Amino acid sequence: MTKEINDFTFYNPVTILFGKQKIEALPDLIPADKNVLILYGGGSVKRFGTLDRVKKALPHKKVGEFGGIEPNPTYETCMKAVEKIQSERYDYLLAVGGGSVIDAVKFIAAAATFEGNPIDIFAKGVGKGQPITSALPFGTILTLPATSSEMNSTSVISFKEKKAKVSFSDPHVFPVFSILEPELTYTLPKRQLANGVGDAFVHILEQYLTYPVGGMVQDEFAEGLLRILIDIGPRVVDETHHDYNLRANFMWTVTIALNRLLSVGVPGDWSTHALGHEVTVLNNTDHARSLSALVPAMMVVRHKEKWDKLVQYAEKVWHVTTGSEEQKVEEAIKRTASFFQSIGMPVKLNEVGVTQADVDTLVSQLEARGQVNLSERGNQTLDVSRSIYEKALDPDFHPSGDEPPFSGHIYPNKE
Repeated sequence: MTKEINDFTFYNPVTILFGKQKIEALPDLIPADKNVLILYGGGSVKRFGTLDRVKKALPHKKVGEFGGIEPNPTYETCMKAVEKIQSERYDYLLAVGGGSVIDAVKFIAAAATFEGNPIDIFAKGVGKGQPITSALPFGTILTLPATSSEMNSTSVISFKEKKAKVSFSDPHVFPVFSILEPELTYTLPKRQLANGVGDAFVHILEQYLTYPVGGMVQDEFAEGLLRILIDIGPRVVDETHHDYNLRANFMWTVTIALNRLLSVGVPGDWSTHALGHEVTVLNNTDHARSLSALVPAMMVVRHKEKWDKLVQYAEKVWHVTTGSEEQKVEEAIKRTASFFQSIGMPVKLNEVGVTQADVDTLVSQLEARGQVNLSERGNQTLDVSRSIYEKALDPDFHPSGDEPPFSGHIYPNKE
């Protein structure tokens, strides 16, 4: 079969300001006649002085605040922000936070100008999936690298009443600009740093670990970024002396991981995200931890469909160049799980509070959301998704190579 890269159009209009003291450039980025609403999450932006820096840098006559956006931002909280924007007439938004805050602001920016019920921006059993025709302009100041939301047009929002977590993408919700100051990561706790590394790693895998189509550039980008995360990830999580260059490489790698440069022209597989979202809905597990807890099981259950790329992944990312293909694949899965564990991330669902009794609920949630034909080929049925959940809960599954022996335990043979 001929391996041929797909046609594509790539568009990304986000201006990135990367480095030290970039918040002070805000007057050059936001028109002076705008009424600016700053949106953020918890109290960390206040405790560490980031919010004061932002407010001091804004010379605009009207500057307001909206705090309390959750780690998994909810539709209900977002709509409160929309009400404030419409009643107090803000016309420019500024997200100060991580991916959750930025995701929320994307929806808020679209909802504030949406003609009709904003819930209909969403599909997948939540709304009607109606097109967005406009959105308020907004910028971002990234404090927690993880999702790449600062440089893409995708948002993921949770719904309390509907018990759902649903995404949408639209060119109208690209940020106008994003400020990336690596020093803002110095105050992050280990768990959030680990989440950032793990989230980016899986983002890259979802765009890479599919089947070959001859996308040499995309493959090289993905493999290089994965090697960088493997190299710096444990040091980012564990270092305490604030190595600027280390944090700078971490922040930029995470941003590139999902700015869509890696996905153009090649197939993508977002099934792990779909399964992980339902885990978060079930028990509010951190998004990144829901992913790492599923990845080894996904690799095992779907090894046949991903075989060629798993071998390439073993050779190019983990430098496993000896042994049979089966041995290479086993070693790559083992090293992937060991890497997650080295940064304190889970590799099985029991580590994030999921039990066998929850599997029916998780699968039912997938079905309710129409997530019944997932993966790069659309052939991950509900039965396959169930198998992934069950493998990730199997007490005899030891993805990092613990007893029983890893070799031969996952694959008695390829067929």
